[in-house]
Amino acid sequence: MTYDHDSIDLPEDRGCLRWVLGVPLTLVHLLNAFCVYSAVAFAPQGEWDDQGYAGITMACICAIALSLLGLAVTAIPSVRRAMGPWWFAPPLVLGAIAFVRAWTLH
Repeated sequence: MTYDHDSIDLPEDRGCLRWVLGVPLTLVHLLNAFCVYSAVAFAPQGEWDDQGYAGITMACICAIALSLLGLAVTAIPSVRRAMGPWWFAPPLVLGAIAFVRAWTLH
């Protein structure tokens, strides 16, 4: 089988490209998951715990920002073509969880 030499989407290059794109995306998703876990797992001590509320709010803001970053990187056409559409799922799910946690926090 012959390929055009100007093509950058050769099948033998996809494995390396997936690693180059997948490792940073995985790290962003893991950091995002840690922020979501921090926001969900810990609760303020009581109505008076302003630092607890601020910490949870900050974890939610960081998680939403990391979700937007993950979505933006995945939405790049070359990344989407190489990685596939299922890479949209982690930032959408984690962002939704962080948004609900921030919305329901009193």
